[in-house]
Amino acid sequence: MYKNLFFDFEGTIADSKKCSFITTKKSFLDYGLEEPSDNQVAYYMGIPIEKLFGLMSSVKLKLEESNELITLFRENYKKVETSYLEIYDNTLEQLEKLWKKAKLFVVLSKKTDLLKRSLKILGIKQLFFEVVGSDKVKEYKPSPDGILYILNKYNFYKKETIYIRDAVFDIQLAKSADVPSCAVAWGSHSREKLKLENPVSKLRIFINRDLRGS
Repeated sequence: MYKNLFFDFEGTIADSKKCSFITTKKSFLDYGLEEPSDNQVAYYMGIPIEKLFGLMSSVKLKLEESNELITLFRENYKKVETSYLEIYDNTLEQLEKLWKKAKLFVVLSKKTDLLKRSLKILGIKQLFFEVVGSDKVKEYKPSPDGILYILNKYNFYKKETIYIRDAVFDIQLAKSADVPSCAVAWGSHSREKLKLENPVSKLRIFINRDLRGS
């Protein structure tokens, strides 16, 4: 049994696709840019917003333009978050069970206060020992600084820690931090793509109750 469970949020705990689709498309259109496709938004979810829009934009964005677009996105996201952000089926029950056996953390590329707001909306903020956003580290994804921050702060053993995520980027991130990873199959990337990265477990994490590799 792993003692320290590091979760991603979007695509792993919460279904934020609708929020992201609506907000990203509206923000791009409001700013006079070409609207990205659903596939683009879904594929890049989880990448830091500071890099995300540059990857999706059909034109090169200046730093000032990128920052303005980010501000617009955050304003739009807050307007739809309470209506469209949802926790995946059975996730609350499974998190409550895991909370009794291990320390739970969230590691994400969003700002910490924004993530805490989302956790509070879903009624699960109290289950997490700490939330680590991009503002708590020097380098965010694909750097493993978020994982290393927690490991160093609490003197955790890597072999007792697992990073649970839905995207190939984060399985790669876990490898660079030298911690086990577990892929969930209901998020941004397909089971086939996830398998290619050889995570510890390819099962749905909440079905694999003891979090051991399969």
